[in-house]
Order: sequence, then structure tokens, then C-alpha cells
Amino acid sequence: MPLFVLGDLHLSFGTDKPMDIFGGWSNHVERIEQNWRNTVGQDDTVVLAGDISWGMDLCESLPDFRFIESLPGRKLVLKGNHDYWWETKTKMERFFSENGITSVSILYNNAYRIGDVSVCGTRGWFYDAHGAHDEKILAREAGRLRASIDAAKKLGGEPVAFLHYPPVCAGRECPEMMNVLEECGIKRCYYGHLHGRRNHAAATTGPYRGIDFSLIAGDYTQFRPIPVPQPNNFTEIS
Repeated sequence: MPLFVLGDLHLSFGTDKPMDIFGGWSNHVERIEQNWRNTVGQDDTVVLAGDISWGMDLCESLPDFRFIESLPGRKLVLKGNHDYWWETKTKMERFFSENGITSVSILYNNAYRIGDVSVCGTRGWFYDAHGAHDEKILAREAGRLRASIDAAKKLGGEPVAFLHYPPVCAGRECPEMMNVLEECGIKRCYYGHLHGRRNHAAATTGPYRGIDFSLIAGDYTQFRPIPVPQPNNFTEIS
């Protein structure tokens, strides 16, 4: 049961938010669909790491989820900073059920086992954030990450973390998130959010403090779902 990840779809079928005004985003929906269908099978799973739809509420996001529903495989979705449609897990699951969205599951304070990988994660927050408001959000997100990792460990397999925001970028850390990753023994972390050549160049990828980091923002992967190796196919960094 292959597992893939892709971040930052930025779909806008239900609202007027064209992405092709940005460099590297021309025809990005067509590229997503072609790459997805060439890569992902019906029995595979794809983690969508935030910034999925520009819809301002669930109704406005529905055309985007119908597009996602039309693509092969199961989808596990987590929140990004532009996912304004996000509601409680119960409301989202009810909305999906009422509208025939059957292949989408919510990653939020929980975990899913795919083969020998236990998928866990949360949105995260800015690595360079300051102020009392940011501290409250960071504490909440760190708690959600820990809860998700705990749920993953109960499922068995290797807990692999998926975030929207990078917990480290160009050597600058978000200590609240990094501490949880390290304390919980996470060895692999995938994240999105960073766009454009300058931000891609600054991204932390590969081994850092005992964790293997991968940037999976859509424009960085050329809108290709990226394989997440099973533990027996992943070489742990020293």
C-alpha cells in the first residue's frame, strides 16, 4: 500500500483565486491531475499537507474536494494557513459524507497507519513568530502534534510527521515544534508552505538534528506526489 505526500494544492474551483499569476504555477491544476494519475493507484494513500482549497467555507471548497475525490486513492488532509474552510472534525466529516466525498479523511489530533508507517501531524506555526498571540497558537499546535504522535505510536509502525509550516528553515528553528519532534523520537518530517525559488533555496532538507526533513510544497515538487518510503525502504540517518 504505497504512501505519497503533496502540499499546497491551492485549488480554487469555487472561488476566483488564480495561481498562475505566480512564477512556476502555470496550469498547476492540470499538472496536479496528470502527475497524480500517472503516480497514484486506487489502493494508494496521499497525505495533503495543507493549503488545499481557497474556499472561505466548506460550501465554497466543495468543488475543490470533488476534484480531489475524482483522483485515485485515499487522501489524508491536514490544515494549512490558507484553509479558511476548516471546521471541527465532526462538521467536516459530516459535510463530506453528505456530499459524497468518501476518499478524504481528516488528520487532526489523530493518526492513520498505512503499511508500517503511522501518519501523524498538524498545521504548525511560523518558525519566526513572536508575541503572546503566537505563543498561544504554538503551544496549541505543539500539543496537537504530540497528541497525534501519541496516537501514531499506539497504532504501531514508524510515526512519520507531516506539517504545513516548516519547523526549521535556514537554520532558524521553531523550538516548540522541534522539541516535540525530538522528544517523541521522530526520524522523518515532511512539510510544505514555502514557495518560490528564494524560499525553496532556504528550506531545510535532509538530515538536521537527527531528523530527515523534506519540503513537499506543490511548486517545489513540480506538483508531483512524492513517495513516502516504508521503514524497510528508508535508510535512517545517523
